Amino acid sequence: MAPAPLIQLSDVTLEYGDKLLFDNINLVIAEGNRFALVGRNGTGKSTLMKVIAGLITPDDGKITSPAGTSIGYLDQDPDMEGFSTLEEFAQSGVADGARYKLDLFAGGLKVDLSLSPEAASGGQRRRAALVRLMAQEPDVLLLDEPTNHLDIEAIQWLEDTLTAERRAYVVISHDRAFLQRVTRETLWLDRGVLRRSARPFSEFEAWQEKTHAEEDLARHKLNRKIKAEARWAVEGISARRKRNQGRVRALQALRAERAEQIDRKGTAQLALDGGLASGKRVIEADSISKSYGEKLIFKDVSMRVMRGDRIAFVGPNGVGKTTLVDVLTKQIPPDTGTVTFGTNVELAVFDQARAQLDPDATLWETLTQAPQTRVSGAADQVMVRGTPRHVVSYLQDFLFDDTQARAPVRSLSGGEKARLLLAQLMALPSNLLLLDEPTNDLDIETLDLLQEVIGTYSGTVLLVSHDRDFIDRVATQTVAFEGRGRVTVYAGGWTDYQSQRPEQEKPKSPAQQKPKSEKKATTKPTSNALSFTERHRLKTLPDEITRIEAEIAKLSDFLSNADVYTADPKKAEKATEMLSERQSKLQTLETEWLELEERASSE
Repeated sequence: MAPAPLIQLSDVTLEYGDKLLFDNINLVIAEGNRFALVGRNGTGKSTLMKVIAGLITPDDGKITSPAGTSIGYLDQDPDMEGFSTLEEFAQSGVADGARYKLDLFAGGLKVDLSLSPEAASGGQRRRAALVRLMAQEPDVLLLDEPTNHLDIEAIQWLEDTLTAERRAYVVISHDRAFLQRVTRETLWLDRGVLRRSARPFSEFEAWQEKTHAEEDLARHKLNRKIKAEARWAVEGISARRKRNQGRVRALQALRAERAEQIDRKGTAQLALDGGLASGKRVIEADSISKSYGEKLIFKDVSMRVMRGDRIAFVGPNGVGKTTLVDVLTKQIPPDTGTVTFGTNVELAVFDQARAQLDPDATLWETLTQAPQTRVSGAADQVMVRGTPRHVVSYLQDFLFDDTQARAPVRSLSGGEKARLLLAQLMALPSNLLLLDEPTNDLDIETLDLLQEVIGTYSGTVLLVSHDRDFIDRVATQTVAFEGRGRVTVYAGGWTDYQSQRPEQEKPKSPAQQKPKSEKKATTKPTSNALSFTERHRLKTLPDEITRIEAEIAKLSDFLSNADVYTADPKKAEKATEMLSERQSKLQTLETEWLELEERASSE
């Protein structure tokens, strides 16, 4: 028998002050659901997660779950007060019989659980929280930016782990590649309304554009109707003393309807000034090396950075990516070798630790009191690329409202802090831009705009990132750390780097990492060629996958209506069972297609 829905939200409403976060939200989460939760920073995605997890009580509506249903929530800032080590924190709430899984997950996520919470970085603390959550094995996983501070290897491990799961989960992430890999349905939180699509995240942008186009058309028709009725009302005054009061009331209702519509918030007005053009050759590094004690970071690295290059630096966490770019930008000296700047180099830095932001300062003070953006004698002005601007007007370019201008930085979400740092950075003229993990916490729309801005920037960009999709979109070269101090430069972005690196350097998937004894025992032929039957299967699988996806979409649409569970429980139960069966089938078909396609491409 198929399980009943795990979580049901019915008419959930929540306000913060004068801001409506959710308006009568209805949602059912059942076993096998894999949702991407998307929406702009500040729309309330993280708050909705906490409501679902039972950490925040809504103003109205109810949340129900069958008895015994367990819900696991990954917070962006886990509370570890009272724990002496990350291991002690991770063990809390994990059954004794499942303690062995802590080592398994800690190894996959590469976190040292012996560290104290005070000594651990924010990224290590979040990894420990993720280890704890995965080891608890709840019925529903609620993951708020799980890939933040993870390197690409750990992200891919998490992808493999989640896709092998049978449990339900909801994921908030800015990482497109991650969402496309691990989710199958999309929840879109927009202006207090939660929309649900049975289509995968890869189709979100098309869905969003269609929704906005429909809204614009409806608003246009409503405005035309209001104008027509208003013209009649004005003309009616001179034409007759007694007007049709029904039409007057209808006009008032139309105006009230228009007033209640919430306009979409515009996109952030990101812009970069290339400043004074640098020389054609921006950086010349000759045989540079760096070590810390006995730990070799990199050795004998020589590279030339030219004006207009957009270079991504990739590799595991702690390998030395930030150290290398700091040496290249002369923020720290190399142990050996030389770094030479070209002419007229002006550097601007986006710091992944957000150390440039004082949590006690207001947004107003952050921009008006910084030495590089201060306008002498004007406490309400900020210098933006050589031109004074009113600080509130400039903050509005980055989607901050008037009330936030006087709020402390600590009150901002992670994404809002990233936007504030971008506002500070983009006020400066520069021709060499260092972006250290700029994509963390940014919403996808702002990421798109940042990508466009970088693409048209006349200066040079050095980018440290674990976001594979973002690297593919912006990088012209990829600098990879490949172990033992070796650094290699590849042309293109992440995908180009993967195709160019030697076969022996490529990491193996868990399926490929078999014990040696198992490899010796196998008697299968070593030929990788596909048989006639397998080739035919490879051709027919895409159509079969498309058919299963269409069936999943229809079933998901049917089950997305919360009323169906009370109106016709047997039908809902049958549909839930069919959905679970087809989702399992889809996963099997996708795995089969991937294995056949990999073998075909290696022939």
